[in-house]
Amino acid sequence: MKKHIPNFRISFFLLICAALGLNLILADQAQAQWIFKKKDKKEAEKEEEKPKTKDGLKPYSDVITDKAISKSGLFIVHNVEGKYYYEIPEDLLGREMLMVTTIAKTATGIGYGGERTNTQMLRWDKNDKNILLKVVSYSNTAADSLPIYDAVRNSNLEPILYRFDVEARGKDDKGWVIEVTDLFSKDVQALGLQNSRRKQYKVSRLDTDRTYLERISTYPTNIEARYVLTYAASEPPSNASTGLITVEMNSSMVLLPEEPMMQRLADRRVGWFSTGVTDYGLDAQKARKRTYLDRWRLEVKEEDLEKFKAGELVEPKKQIVYYIDPATPRKWVPYLKAGVEDWNVAFEEAGFKNAIVAKDAPSKEEDPDWHPEDARYSVIRYFASDIQNAYGPHVSDPRSGEIIESDIGWYHNVMNLLRNWFFVQTAAINPEARGTEFKDEVMGRLIRFVSAHEVGHTLGLPHNFASSFAYPVDSLRSATFTAEYGTAPSIMDYARFNYIAQPEDEGVHLYPEVGPYDKFAVGWGYRPIPEANTPEEEQAILDQWIVEKKGDPVFRYGRQGNAYDPSTQSEDLGDNAMKASEYGIKNLKRILPNLIEWTADEDKPFKDYSDLEELYGQVLGQFNRYMGHVKTNIGGVYEIYKAAAQDEPVYTHVNKTTQKEAMAFLNRELFASQDWLSDTAITSRIEDFGLLDRIRKLQVNTLNAVLEWGRLGRVMENEAINGQEAYGLLELMEDLRKGIWSELPGGKSIDVSRRSLQRAHIERLQVLLTDDASGRSAASLNASQSDIRPAARASLKTLQGQLEQAIPRTSDRMSKIHLEDSLERIKGILDPE
Repeated sequence: MKKHIPNFRISFFLLICAALGLNLILADQAQAQWIFKKKDKKEAEKEEEKPKTKDGLKPYSDVITDKAISKSGLFIVHNVEGKYYYEIPEDLLGREMLMVTTIAKTATGIGYGGERTNTQMLRWDKNDKNILLKVVSYSNTAADSLPIYDAVRNSNLEPILYRFDVEARGKDDKGWVIEVTDLFSKDVQALGLQNSRRKQYKVSRLDTDRTYLERISTYPTNIEARYVLTYAASEPPSNASTGLITVEMNSSMVLLPEEPMMQRLADRRVGWFSTGVTDYGLDAQKARKRTYLDRWRLEVKEEDLEKFKAGELVEPKKQIVYYIDPATPRKWVPYLKAGVEDWNVAFEEAGFKNAIVAKDAPSKEEDPDWHPEDARYSVIRYFASDIQNAYGPHVSDPRSGEIIESDIGWYHNVMNLLRNWFFVQTAAINPEARGTEFKDEVMGRLIRFVSAHEVGHTLGLPHNFASSFAYPVDSLRSATFTAEYGTAPSIMDYARFNYIAQPEDEGVHLYPEVGPYDKFAVGWGYRPIPEANTPEEEQAILDQWIVEKKGDPVFRYGRQGNAYDPSTQSEDLGDNAMKASEYGIKNLKRILPNLIEWTADEDKPFKDYSDLEELYGQVLGQFNRYMGHVKTNIGGVYEIYKAAAQDEPVYTHVNKTTQKEAMAFLNRELFASQDWLSDTAITSRIEDFGLLDRIRKLQVNTLNAVLEWGRLGRVMENEAINGQEAYGLLELMEDLRKGIWSELPGGKSIDVSRRSLQRAHIERLQVLLTDDASGRSAASLNASQSDIRPAARASLKTLQGQLEQAIPRTSDRMSKIHLEDSLERIKGILDPE
């Protein structure tokens, strides 16, 4: 019989064993830790035994090992097994450089490839055993010869973007070696996603496990860093399930000239991209802004100076050269080049010939070191992308405005955009525009136009939206006029193509060209003034050049983005929007019945109706543009820049006759039933639903824009200033009400589109009566204390009385129900209780 062992003894025995085992494990771990500590200590001692330089730094060969892949350029850049090092020459410490950061590749919804996210001036300084990368600001400045210079410096302490440990002296004890991997793979906000987008997408942190430095390339005057950043975000615009945003960034660091170019001071009467600083060195009793042009350094050769002074055209010391990206399809290269060289006629106004030229990029055999990233070369880059756009940025020296280089971005699908514009604006009179694909010669001419426009931006010219208003509408129907002057005085407007010309206007010109304003602006900005030694000495001459063109609308500049000036609009032509739009609508009415035929393709009988759908949308979009052009006249204010010495007003209100003409046009061409837009032969091929809503949106968007706070505020102010000569608020409300509710006096039936419009009118009056204008385009308007609310209430009351009278005499059932509903809506607005 076995002896029974109590359970508690077994448990105690097991506990003893476990304790002994644990002690053994702990002893093993302690032994291991002692061994590792001893090993680490030996390694540390071994590291200490490595020879150091007299500065206490590692020898060059210990940092830049024989595994390094090195390339010389602005700095020598070393790649040592995935770690990147800059070898900074001593003579480049303290030199000013420009860092331009762009989005190189992106996901859907996060900007676009080539979008600039930050531009900052930098300087590399040494401090003991550190290299400091500082952000240099020229927003506040003063000449270093003035006593106030020290005060300005003391008030503008330069932030340190990054601090680097010096790893070693440079080769042969020249310069300093630092590791820069972390600069591009850690969260340095200035080199990553903008703060606004971080807030928008609710970015919480940089995910370093998914972030890496792809490459750094160095060239004689610039260094390009390409790196991928991945952020954790709770509201990414795409790929939401991942909770991540990944963007590929490019930071380009460019060495600025040691001797800055002489500035040319800006004047708002001539459109120009410019740089502004607050100059405390000026002889003024307040901090005054100093603004100067962004422009290329075009100089007269010393040996040609007398020829130049005598009025002879001379070649500049250094041409502006654009290279065509080797990736560009060969058949488009001549047209891109022509767009570049079209600007030579403008530079002749500045006294230069052959000032700008386009060249093929050299082959690898011709120049193995040529690369489009090299800042010595300006390139028209060709991107295989479905983005319908092109862009023309430039990099300029903040100290002087000198343009250092420019890379124009050209997306392949800009051709689709050009096709749509050219079709919808000229197909009614131009057989070459009828179809979904154009002949190469036709598309090439369109490419040349966009090329010239983008090059204009890189020369320093912004959009000039006043240009297209300079020519009388009927002049654009003349073959002789348009052959000499084009469709607008500036190719920098969004004038596009000649939608005014009618079928009987044979030989009329359809394209914008580098025009009279462009020539004047380039001459004004680039012509050297040898007798002037300072920017201030140039000013009297520059002012005289402007005054000589005084009053001529051809040479007027109008800024982009003024929503209340009918003379500075996008996509318009001619000096009268009502007349121009009437011609444009006639052409749309010619296009629409032919749209099915013109979008068919005999060579592709099995294609779908996507082209028909797209171009039908373009017709509606063009019609909507015309309504926008007309609408801007109501409550419009012209903005024509003047100098104080001219003693003339800058702002003048659009006259009453023109405003009433605009309102009558909208009532006739938009708010009345537009059955011609509802082509069921087209809509039955492209959709099962949506026609009515499409027409509704066209009408309602313009209605709301007419009754917009800022526009009505300008109407009130015009009336207060000019009295009976102005188009007043009550008159506007009455004209609009009569147009939208024209069926009421006769008890006529009201169609479905008009019913929607009339309800929208009531809803907009309700907004004016009850909403607050703050935060809108008229933020300075106090809605509750303005005349807008009483006028809206009066309009609703008048409409209420008209509805009460109209209901009994309206026989159409749906129309009667609509009027009864409208009456109840108004009662609810006027008496919410």
